Amino acid sequence: NVLISADYNQIEMRILADLADVKELKKAFKNNEDIHSLTASQIFNIDIKKVDKDQRRKAKAINFGIIYGISQYGLAKQINVSNYEAEEFLNAYFAKFPEIKIYMDNTIKFCRKSGYVNNIFGRRSHFNSINDKNFNVRNFQERAAINAPIQGSASEIMRLAMIRIDKKLEEEKSIKSKMLLQIHDELIFEVKKSEIKKMMKIIKDEMISVANSDYHSFSIPLTVDINSGNNWGELH
Repeated sequence: NVLISADYNQIEMRILADLADVKELKKAFKNNEDIHSLTASQIFNIDIKKVDKDQRRKAKAINFGIIYGISQYGLAKQINVSNYEAEEFLNAYFAKFPEIKIYMDNTIKFCRKSGYVNNIFGRRSHFNSINDKNFNVRNFQERAAINAPIQGSASEIMRLAMIRIDKKLEEEKSIKSKMLLQIHDELIFEVKKSEIKKMMKIIKDEMISVANSDYHSFSIPLTVDINSGNNWGELH
């Protein structure tokens, strides 16, 4: 037997692009472009072909930081720049992707009024201290409220994928391979060598199919990275 690893490609960034209707990012995902290089080209105002490794690294930190409501101070520490530079990067980011700033502001506004936010499947996350008088408590709740619809949606997408794969394997009585475990946004399977090709197709098809469900239909495609190996180390 061998192991198969399958994980969604930049699932949280895709959810953000979909939720906030970020036209530039949606276009890039549809064209299978490198999102971090695109972000770097926008922030540093250079041609995407001229983006170097350091610029891409900084853009990647900003992309993922935005999902978690990163502050200029947190970003400055993470990419080793001054607070002023970090603030300039964030300002440039929101200037290039204004839909994200609008989404964040609207999410906080909604949560302050209602006390909760919804993920794409309608599941609520409650934030009872978002109007707290203490700035630090309030700020933490605001960042968590921004993140919850994104990370919560990603988590449920993975659960739906697992359910669909499990049902498919039950239908395919002849298949002896099995799902072993979930590690964050990755699924691990133990697969008979004779079933590798068939299993890869089942896994990929079922994971991608979650993009269109009874609850939500994505405006951009979900993509899956899938590999096989003799151990977990070989999968990466």
